[in-house]
Amino acid sequence: MLRIIIGLIITIISSLAVIKTEWLVQNIGHNTWAETHLGAEGGTRLMYKLIGLLGIIMGLFLITGLYDSFIRWLISPLIRSSHNLQ
Repeated sequence: MLRIIIGLIITIISSLAVIKTEWLVQNIGHNTWAETHLGAEGGTRLMYKLIGLLGIIMGLFLITGLYDSFIRWLISPLIRSSHNLQ
């Protein structure tokens, strides 16, 4: 039950970050790295939206219980390659 509540909180906060990107830019400010690498005059907004989208996906994984399976799938190439070295 706790993972569902935490997942909902993460999903809601991340959704607000995607929806209210302009508010975030006005209150937090621009990110130099994002402006340089993600595009001029919109890189910071894109970075906030991408972070929010990642948060939404992680929140939904947490709600549905797929978080552990996703993490195992994500690090499985590292585990397999470390077994090959031994």
